[in-house]
Amino acid sequence: QVQLVEAGGGLVQPGGSLRLSCAASGSIFSINAMGWYRQAPGNERELVATITTSSTTTYPDSVKGRFTISRDNAKNTVYLQMNSLKPEDTAVYYCNARIYSSRFAINPGNYWGQGTQVTVSS
Repeated sequence: QVQLVEAGGGLVQPGGSLRLSCAASGSIFSINAMGWYRQAPGNERELVATITTSSTTTYPDSVKGRFTISRDNAKNTVYLQMNSLKPEDTAVYYCNARIYSSRFAINPGNYWGQGTQVTVSS
């Protein structure tokens, strides 16, 4: 089994910063792409950032220049540094990872964390 455990959410004022982390554990042979998504009440889950095994990153325009995704392959961990936070960034943030559980796996499994609440408010 594979688990993704997130940490770092909380309440922050507009303009502030937060750093989220997500650690993968369990039956892991290798980790492919990793990413962060978010879902605000009444909205669909949306992509926030992705990072490949070679650390190529992608961001939507809504967070580009404010958020930075990174990963530590030795620790099976992905991070999301969020700066200049806005009230519209308020949401539950989920990490995602494509993980091969063994060297015999043909396709990676798609795993999600439990979510961490980020609230931006004065």
